[in-house]
Order: sequence, then C-alpha cells, then structure tokens
Amino acid sequence: MIFSAIDRLIGYAEAHLALPARDKIYARNTLLMLLGAAGYERSGAEYAGEPVSELLADLISSAVGEGLVSEEEAERTADAVMGALMLPPSAVEAKFSELYERSPAAATEWLYDYSVKADYVKKQKLDANPRFTGKNGLIVTVNKAKPEFRDPKRAVSGNSVKGGYPKCSICRENEGYHARAKRTLRTVSMTFGDEKWFWQFSPYGYFRQHGIAVNERHIPMHVDAETFYRLMDFVDCFPHYFIGCNAPLPRIGGSVLAHDHFQGGGERLPLFHASVKIGLHYDGYTASAGVLDWFGTAIRVTGEDRAEVAALSEIIRKGWVSYRDEARGLIPEDSEGAHHAVSPTVVKTENGYEMHLILRSNITSEQYPDGVFHAHPEFHIIKKESIGLIEAQGLFILPGRLEQQLGEVKKALIAGMLPSELADFQLVYDEIAAKGRLRDDAEAEAMMREELASICERILQNTAVFATAEDTAKFLKELGFHA
Repeated sequence: MIFSAIDRLIGYAEAHLALPARDKIYARNTLLMLLGAAGYERSGAEYAGEPVSELLADLISSAVGEGLVSEEEAERTADAVMGALMLPPSAVEAKFSELYERSPAAATEWLYDYSVKADYVKKQKLDANPRFTGKNGLIVTVNKAKPEFRDPKRAVSGNSVKGGYPKCSICRENEGYHARAKRTLRTVSMTFGDEKWFWQFSPYGYFRQHGIAVNERHIPMHVDAETFYRLMDFVDCFPHYFIGCNAPLPRIGGSVLAHDHFQGGGERLPLFHASVKIGLHYDGYTASAGVLDWFGTAIRVTGEDRAEVAALSEIIRKGWVSYRDEARGLIPEDSEGAHHAVSPTVVKTENGYEMHLILRSNITSEQYPDGVFHAHPEFHIIKKESIGLIEAQGLFILPGRLEQQLGEVKKALIAGMLPSELADFQLVYDEIAAKGRLRDDAEAEAMMREELASICERILQNTAVFATAEDTAKFLKELGFHA
C-alpha cells in the first residue's frame, strides 16, 4: 500500500536526513503531490531500519502498481521523492561549514554519508562491484553500475544538455534539476585563488569518497601554471584527500572535457606508493623531482614550498607540451591540434606536497587509430575506454560485461577448450592455459585475477611515452634537472 511506503520513508528521513518533526506533514504532502496520489490515510507503518533502497523500491512498486507512476518514470520519481525529503542546499552547506571548522575530515565524512543516505551516492551498487589488488599493486574493479564510455566526442562536448540548460552534466545548475534526475545532488562551495569552485560526490564513485571539484564557470578543462596552485589549494583545505586533473585532451582525458574540474577523494591510489627510481634536482630549489618506478611515464615533484613545487611542475609541463621526437612518434602538435599534456595529481604527506605529473600523448597512427599511447588492440576486449586520470594512477575500471564473459572463459579453462563465441578472449585463455590445466572455479578465479592485473599493467606500459626511466630522466635533464 502506497501510504505505508510513504509513512516509512518519512520516518527514514527523520532518522537519517535531518527532516524536522515540524516539517513531516509538509513533506508527506509533497510526496503525495509528486506521486499524484489523491488523499491520504494514516497506515500506522513505521520505519524499522530498512535500507533506503528497499524503502524506495516498495514506494515505487506501489505507485506503479496503483497506476500513479509508469515504469519509465520510476527512477526520476524516486529521485524527486528523496530530494523532497532532504535538507535544502543552503542547510547542507551550513552544516558542512560548521563541521569543517572542527575538522575537514569530519565535514567530508558527513557530506558523503548524507549523500549515501539520500540515495545520491549509489553505495549499495558500488559495493557490489568486484574489486581486487593484483600482485603488481594495481587495483582492478569491474564497474557493473554504468555502461562502457566509448564516445570521445561526448567528452569534448561535456555531455552537453539538449536545450542548453544546464550547459553540461557537471554544471552547478544541475543541483536539484528534475530533468537530469539530480534532485538529490548537494554541493558545497570552495574558493581556489580568486575563483569560485564547488565540491560534490560522484554517484558512481570508483574509490573511497570519490568526488569532483568543479569550476563555477563553464570553461574548458585546461592545465597551466595556475592549475598546480589550485590543486595545492584543495589539499590545503582537505589534507586527508588527494586531488588530480585529467589531461585536457580527447581520447586520454576525462568524460567531460568542456568544463574545468578536478577529481579526488579519500583513497591513496597505487601511484602514490611508487618509489623514486631516479632522483633529480634543479639549481636554486629545495624541492626535488624523481622519475617513478611506474608502468606509465610518471614524475613526482616533492617539496614544502608551494611556489617551488608549482614552478618545477610548470617547467616539466611546458617542456613536455612542446617536446618532439618523431622517431618515437612523439609529435606535440599538428593539423589536428595539440597532442601532449600532463595529468597532475597532488597529495600532502610528511614530505610536504607531492605533485605527480603523468606525461600523456593522444597521437594516433594508421596502426593505432585509437591512440599510439592507448591500450593496444589486443587488450581492447578488456579495456577500450580512455585511460584517464584514475587508471593512469593504477586503479582500473573495467566494463561490467566482463563479469559474465570472464565467467564463461573460466568455465572454458576448466573444460580445456575455448568455444568459438569467446574467440575475442583467446589471448586471455592462452596465457592462463599455458600455466597448466585448472582444476576448479577457485583456482580459475585466482588465475583470472592474476591475468587481469597483468593486462592492466601492460596497458599502462602502452601509455608510457618514454620506454624507460632513464629516457624520462634524459628528458628532464634537457630541461635543466640534474642528479
């Protein structure tokens, strides 16, 4: 019965969404309006600790069953219902600011928890995504919550919205916007330098408390000297988080290149644990640089002085965006535009600021039309999407289809024969089978995980613009760095 579902949700909102008792009648009437229900009868049902997903499912099922809501409207209706039960953006921001004065970590923890309880962050779905850490230190996840992203043109347009409002999928005007099912989105303001930005959590985050910092102005993504200061501004405000920026180029950048934004959160990704293989210095600076022992091409600039870290990072960025070595296929710019960029990411440690610069190139060739420094074709069955900031730091997000497909490959490994319909997985099958016949599903699962981590390692090696750490050090020495 729909009234029972409404009453239990009202109880949930009182317990978890800070709905004041004084506003219960108003909230209930708002839900009746959203559902198109005529009248109301008190059911006597009370909230008994059920998860919000179950309460929403009961409500929507009842609404559909009673002909109030169509199946097509179900998701948007659920979003509208939860949005009506939440604190308004001003109250969320006030609470966040109050907690921030006590502890930045307490503020972000509260906002994340509130976003989960409001069903904006789909934590139940995220927790269902398979995830493991390989022997090589790379983290591999299978993203069952979202479809594969294979359209770089959508990234350039920023997932623009028909009609022009909001201008793209991450503009602040999405907060509460019904047409994009963002009634439950809540953001908090921040200032970097003289620019206004805001923070929000990702509904389908890839790691702990994954969120994005977004420029209030709808301007294209870019990385320049000021970007390094903006990133350090962020970790000054939230020292328990890391923050980074995708390379602002198609094919290797993020899914929204048309709007300036960063990504970060509360997890230390594998790149941060990489050791320095070749340490370098620059005359006049106490900050230092180091070529990392990493699968891609990555440099760490470390120092306590913000200005020094930013200056050395800018020397490297400027050197890379103009670097040319045609013998290696490294062409910084041609008739198609710029091809070189850096993906910077920063974390605060006992050493001060650690700015990681991942050198990226999106150049293509006849042999590699999807990108010379992209996952090579033999790995596309596992990962064809762009290798963006998160993967470049060692956390791979693989498509959800693999759960079922690799399950079939595991059966084939135990049976000792790969069926023709799984021919695209021949490489995976052959590499595992070469290690010996597998006896059972547990053994097959362990070997499959080892294989996936190995493929992800090789994909990162595909993205490396310099083949060795020594080559990367040579590039840095040409810019004035020395041992």
